[in-house]
Amino acid sequence: MCADTFGVGIRVAETELRVVVGVPSDIDAGWTDPETFQSLVAEAVWERLDRRSTLEAVAARYDTGETAPLGSVTLEPDGTVVQADLDRLAESDGRDDTEG
Repeated sequence: MCADTFGVGIRVAETELRVVVGVPSDIDAGWTDPETFQSLVAEAVWERLDRRSTLEAVAARYDTGETAPLGSVTLEPDGTVVQADLDRLAESDGRDDTEG
């Protein structure tokens, strides 16, 4: 099996925030169901980032139609997380406008 790296972000819609997954063009043949890898990527994200604070930070900083990039997750088709490179947006609260 070969691991694939998926880009991940949070898309701001009018009434919801949605995890979006970027799929590599040369995805491994072991991935047969798009819903499966999207679910696995989302699960890997929320195991590493605090869901509530991340979504609150995205809602505070991004406008409808924008996507907040979170980073990437590398998975094997069996669901094993090989690597996760994710930004913790919640670490700097959007309500604090200090420069840094």
